[in-house]
Amino acid sequence: MKITSAEVFVGGPGKNYVTLKIMTDQGIYGIGDATLNTRETLPAHYLTEYLIPCLIGMDPRKSEDIWQFFYRGAYFRRGPIAMAAIGAIDMALWDIKGKIAGLPLYQLFGGKSREGAMVYAHASGNDLEDLMDSIAYYREEGYQAVRVQCGIPGMPKGGGYAVADKGDSKNYITNFLGNGPKIEIWNSDKYMRYMPDALGEIRDRFGFDMCLLHDVHHRLLPREAAQFAKEVEQHRLYWLEDPTPAEDQSALEIIRQHSTTPIAIGEVFNSIYDCNKLIQSNLIDFIRVSATYGGGITSLKRIVDLAALHNVQTGFHGAPSHSPISMAAQGHLNAWAPNFGVQEYLVLGTPECDALFPSEHKMEKGFFYVSDAPGLGVDFDENEATRYEFERGYHPVTRLEDGTVWNY
Repeated sequence: MKITSAEVFVGGPGKNYVTLKIMTDQGIYGIGDATLNTRETLPAHYLTEYLIPCLIGMDPRKSEDIWQFFYRGAYFRRGPIAMAAIGAIDMALWDIKGKIAGLPLYQLFGGKSREGAMVYAHASGNDLEDLMDSIAYYREEGYQAVRVQCGIPGMPKGGGYAVADKGDSKNYITNFLGNGPKIEIWNSDKYMRYMPDALGEIRDRFGFDMCLLHDVHHRLLPREAAQFAKEVEQHRLYWLEDPTPAEDQSALEIIRQHSTTPIAIGEVFNSIYDCNKLIQSNLIDFIRVSATYGGGITSLKRIVDLAALHNVQTGFHGAPSHSPISMAAQGHLNAWAPNFGVQEYLVLGTPECDALFPSEHKMEKGFFYVSDAPGLGVDFDENEATRYEFERGYHPVTRLEDGTVWNY
């Protein structure tokens, strides 16, 4: 079996999904996701100009060798652009292998460890009452795990967070579209004085049966993050996400010294080398690397196995920047992984998205269920793809109240 061609498609309903389709001489094809949020044309160009020409003539069954060829064979390694491109190729090759075997991918990994994977919803509000309404909505929908974010009094709307209406990922997505980045204002002191009590009020209203998650968005200094993590211990968070910028990994040692609040980190990581020391030193409790930015299924399986050795659970990134293709890849990994924790999930199941990426995967009452279709279990409609064009977008830029650029 040989790879005969591959094509990249950019566009989607409200999002610039980057979809790779690899064809073989036996008519079997595989698809992968290379979407790099707000920089989508870069991995698309990298695939088209540099990687696809090397793919032609290769045996798609040799996914490990192909992964090593593109990763180890490159002089300049890693980085989100290259790893998103490699990740798309790897997903597509696994998809082909599953179709050859006539099995869903989780069977190739070793079978299911669970029937459904718990996902968490994003509950947001411009103030605490709005947030309470959003949490109530998701609880009524059956979600057992909810991530909470709300505006901070004294800061502009959103308080430095992308705030979406309950049950609506469209508003979340459109925050990133436009001719330039939106500016959000941040004040760490106001946040630290307000948010611990807000989390306490959430616990008072909804109790401790709900898995409660909170994302700091890299906003705090190490000392501040340690103080915050210690202060919120009483609220028993399921996790505290990205308390400090990921570049300074030693900051997590300070947090660990002062608090037992579980820490989740890694959505901006793109290889096992970004997280191996954090895992081996027990400085985190959940690893957030995604199948796209992390270099595909081959790479993620290694990270999952390493994490399992050190009692670190999975919590893969799952914002709308990941198409249903990478969400399916992570769904199969979640079904298999013995150290699964939770999966981030923002509503992707719009009629337009379902038409572009048809599948039989299901989301029911806060749990994701993978289908038994061979391979990834997701298809891609090229005719539907012609409806969409690339639309440039940006992540917001955060500034302090005095104008200083801060961490997003």
